[in-house]
Order: sequence, then structure tokens, then C-alpha cells
Amino acid sequence: MEKTNIPACMSRLKEYKTVFLLWMATGALYGIIKFLIGKYNNYKIYEGVFGHAVGGSSLYASYPEYYDSNHYGILFSLVIAPFSMLPHWAGIVLWIMGNTALLYYAIRQLPLTRRQKIFVYWFAYCELMTAQGVQQFNISICAIILLTFVLIEKKRDFWAACILVAGTFIKLYPVVGFAFFFFSRRKMTLIFSSLFWAVLFFFLPVLYTPGVDYMVSQYVEWFHSLMLKNGENMFAVSQNISLLGLVRKVSGSAAYSDLWLIVPGLILFCLSYLRVSQYRYLRFRLMMLAHVLLFVVLFSTGSEASGYVLVMTGVALWYLSTPSTHRRYNRWLLVVTLVVVSISTTELVPPFIRKYVIIPYVLKVWPCILVWFTVCYDMCFRDFGARLRNKPKL
Repeated sequence: MEKTNIPACMSRLKEYKTVFLLWMATGALYGIIKFLIGKYNNYKIYEGVFGHAVGGSSLYASYPEYYDSNHYGILFSLVIAPFSMLPHWAGIVLWIMGNTALLYYAIRQLPLTRRQKIFVYWFAYCELMTAQGVQQFNISICAIILLTFVLIEKKRDFWAACILVAGTFIKLYPVVGFAFFFFSRRKMTLIFSSLFWAVLFFFLPVLYTPGVDYMVSQYVEWFHSLMLKNGENMFAVSQNISLLGLVRKVSGSAAYSDLWLIVPGLILFCLSYLRVSQYRYLRFRLMMLAHVLLFVVLFSTGSEASGYVLVMTGVALWYLSTPSTHRRYNRWLLVVTLVVVSISTTELVPPFIRKYVIIPYVLKVWPCILVWFTVCYDMCFRDFGARLRNKPKL
């Protein structure tokens, strides 16, 4: 009987090199395809931010070269600067690959075994491709949150504060990194470092923009653009793919405030901090990381399909960290979440179902909400110091 190479191929899928090459290859492929067919509007918006900042134009106005407006902070102009100086085809490819490489690096730094990291890489891969396809910075947002956690774990709070504050000045989501404050063993360093970096990053754009007045005006415009965008997202088809959006779209009501959902969510989130005795367990801290990655998407009206790279990374970390003895429940929830989230908004689902079931009922978020409630329960009631007889075998 002829021998097969399938086992050898399977073993290569468990290698860092294979994952890295595949992640980068799909990033480059998406960049080239999007450039050739002319569908890279997000990158056009990003690319224009640096030129507008240097020229003293509004960063948040609508421009004829693209059919949307920028919603990132003025510091983002510095991040996109080197890419905007390249030809379009090179800029978009390197932009996607750069974001992808940063997330790959961040996952590689997590305090997990090699097999666990490989599991996270593959589990998040489908949603990574979704974000790559629309050139989204959400890939780096995920990386920033992960690296904040890692650096605090390594007692490098000065640099943890650096990337946390920089991320917040670019796009507000990374501010959730302050959730790891109570795990820091150098809390004062983290506090004062955050203040230092906040002042530095606030004034840094002065070096290449018309001046302080312009810079301040753009921070004000940024605030107003976010408020306006929040209102537009309420019933948007491609935004508010979240717990907030599920309730809003199913109810069809614009009369109530999202705070009726956000405040209870915050209370559930913060209850786990009362379990101080569990802080010393790495699995508890990893579960908090998973909690943060889920929360930031589920409780944001700006959540979109490309943001689910954060969610799926969080789901993978939940599965690896949970001390729950309900193995069958965990596995079924993991598989259902992967299937529903990965294919619900793709061409694999008939257009009729997407239009009349998945989109109006925000089906993509349902299993993620169940995972989030499971995380809340685990963090409030499970003993993370107990020996795991049902540790996930990867």
C-alpha cells in the first residue's frame, strides 16, 4: 500500500513557521487583489490622514477620493505616515502585512505552551482574514491589548503603558488594557508611565502639523466624529455587530440608552476583581484577557465583522484557561462559535439567509454572548487553582 504524507503535512501545521508564512501570504494576497480590483477604500482613508495632518486640513471631513471619513485619532497620522509615502500597491500590501506580523508576534509572546499558541493562531485565522480583506487596524488593536497584558506580566510596565496609551490615542478600544492594572506588581510605575506617555503622545503631532491650535481642534473634531458615528451605528448593517446591536436591532427601538446594557455589563465584568485570592493564578489572568477581548467588541456600537479577530482570540483563550469540568459543553460551545462566527457573513451562506436572518438578527454575535456569560460565571465562581482533570488536549 502506498504511503501517505498526510501525517507529515499535519505536523507542519503545528509549526510557527507554517503559521507565520500562511498569515503573511494571505495578507499579501488580499492586498494585491484589493488593489487590482480597486476595492481598498479603508486604506485610502488611512493613507490620506498623514497628508491632511501635515497640510492642516480636517482629519474628519469627507473627501472626494473616498466615500467615508476617518475616525482615528490624530496620532494615527504618524502610524500611517511611512505607508502613505509608498506607491498604493506597496502601501496597502505592507500595511496589511505589518498589522498581521504585529498580531502574530503578540500571540507568540503569550505565556502559553507552543501547542496552545498554535491553537490560538488557527482558531483566529478566519477572522484575521476578514480583517485583512478590509485592511482593518483592528488586527493591531488586538495585538496592542495582548502586548499590554504580556508586558505587565513581565513587569515591564513602562512599555506596557507606552503601547496602551498610544493605542488609546489612535483608537479608543485599547483603553481596556487598564483592566490589567490590578495584576501589575508595579502599579505606581504603570500609573506615572501612563501619565508620561499621555502627555508625550498628546503633543507629539505638533512636530509635523501646523501647530497646537490645529492639534487641539482635531482632538475636538475627533470627539464629535465619534459621537456622530455612534448614532449612525445604531441600526447600521455592517456596524454594531454586538450585544448592544442585537438588542437594538431586534427591538427596533432607538428610544433607550445603551447604558441600560453597558452598566450591567460593567458590573458583571468588575465582579471578578473581588476574587483577589485568584489573582496569583495565571489561568485567572488569562481569563481576564479573554474577558477584555470579548467585552470590548460585545459592548461597542462600532463593532464590525473585522473586529471579531479580537473575539475569536478571546474565545480561544477562554477555552485554554477555563477550570470548568464541563468538557462537552466547552467543546460544543467552542465549535459552534467557530462555525457561526466564521461563516455567518461569508458567501458560504445563501444571500437570502444572510439578508433576512443573519444580518437583522445579528446571528454572528449570539454564540459569542454565550461565551461571554460563561467567562463571567467562570471568573466569579470557578477555582482557578484547582487541578485541571479536563485540561483541553490540543
